[in-house]
Amino acid sequence: MGRPFRLASLALAGWLGACLGQTLPAEDNAQPFQEWQIVEVKADRPISFTDLLTDLANVDVIYIGEEHSHRSHIEAALRILQALIDRNQKPALGLEMFGWDGQAGLDHYLAEPDMAPDLFLQEARWKENWGGSYNDYAPLIDFARSHHLPVLALNPPKPLVRRVAKEGLSSALKDPGMLRWQMRDEVLSDEPAYREIIVSQLRACHSGLSEEAYQRMYEAAVFRDEGMAKTISDYLNRRAPGVGPVVSYTGGGHIQYRLPVPNRVLRRQNGSLRQRTLYLMSYEPKRQDEIRTLLAQSIADYVWLTPVSAQGAPRRCL
Repeated sequence: MGRPFRLASLALAGWLGACLGQTLPAEDNAQPFQEWQIVEVKADRPISFTDLLTDLANVDVIYIGEEHSHRSHIEAALRILQALIDRNQKPALGLEMFGWDGQAGLDHYLAEPDMAPDLFLQEARWKENWGGSYNDYAPLIDFARSHHLPVLALNPPKPLVRRVAKEGLSSALKDPGMLRWQMRDEVLSDEPAYREIIVSQLRACHSGLSEEAYQRMYEAAVFRDEGMAKTISDYLNRRAPGVGPVVSYTGGGHIQYRLPVPNRVLRRQNGSLRQRTLYLMSYEPKRQDEIRTLLAQSIADYVWLTPVSAQGAPRRCL
């Protein structure tokens, strides 16, 4: 662990998912990749979906990292959820797209089959915490609703995240919301490896800012990631025996190298936890070198290559 300090996590949704590290040279004899290929990173080999499920069968948390609003990535998550149910497991679905102040609205919608979607989005504070088209993520909520799965709003309320990003941690701690959401006295980990990656990505994606601005953005990153880890860990602590895993669905930046959320959950569980990370990535033939870089750097336990979304490949800050 790095040195502990109080409160801090991710500011705005695209920062981590959009920014990646440096490119390494590819091997001349490396085999080409293809759409819908799942690569086991440690063994550096393609595997079948069945093999993936075998490994996921007895874990506590499955972290899926997406490119935002990507239909193929939603489909991949739905395949995993359905496979778990087919194996008589009842997973909980954790979503970055909802804040803690929307959990009551989520619970209401899951329990009330006749609730209008517009009212649900209002109660779940969709516009305040995420915005954009809800239809992009509706299939996940619809699946959870039809299969009676719990859904966890992973994020701290966005106003708190924004305050950390704008004013810095010490000032944001004075916000009454910090006490309300039990974050004022949280001890958060400032891990050197996490700091190095996040700050370098912030500089690449947001050049020309002051050192103070980068520090505030970094503190907001820690605050958000620690908040999501707290949500998952709290659920695990109250989970009934025999209940299925948490399937955490966030931007890929929140699971990279296990540093943002997975390692924080592991710390909160005193190191006793079985978890896997699955990094979803649009496949473009011209980006073979970048894929090999991510595999060489162990971006996750698995990399799942998918078609490019209708919006095109995501912007990357390199």
